[in-house]
Amino acid sequence: MKNDPDANKRNAIDFYRTAYLGDPTQAVARYVGADYIQHNPMVAEGKQAFIDYFTEMAKDYPGKTLEFVRAVAEGDLVALHTHQTWPGGDEYVTMDFFRFDADGKIVEHWDAIQIVPPETKSGNSMY
Repeated sequence: MKNDPDANKRNAIDFYRTAYLGDPTQAVARYVGADYIQHNPMVAEGKQAFIDYFTEMAKDYPGKTLEFVRAVAEGDLVALHTHQTWPGGDEYVTMDFFRFDADGKIVEHWDAIQIVPPETKSGNSMY
């Protein structure tokens, strides 16, 4: 099967939303391939480690919200640009990158997260 960038983009968004909003087990079952390579230094390698991390996050931080600002797909890669608001009002900008296998399943993930500052020297927003 050849990669379908549009399908991969939809699947990356659905995966992220499902895991982030509290059901990482379902997210992994639906969207992750046989192997899962993790580059986030806060999350251990593999599918179960991902599930454990996001299950704990949902328990510790209920009520967080997520907005997808941009999604870009090319070949087997998808990039997501998000805005997260956490309990207490902390806001974060994230960049997530996913690599898909030939079956349209996520097999690798990279990310970067940064708190949204109250102001920027350029006057431009993080979005």
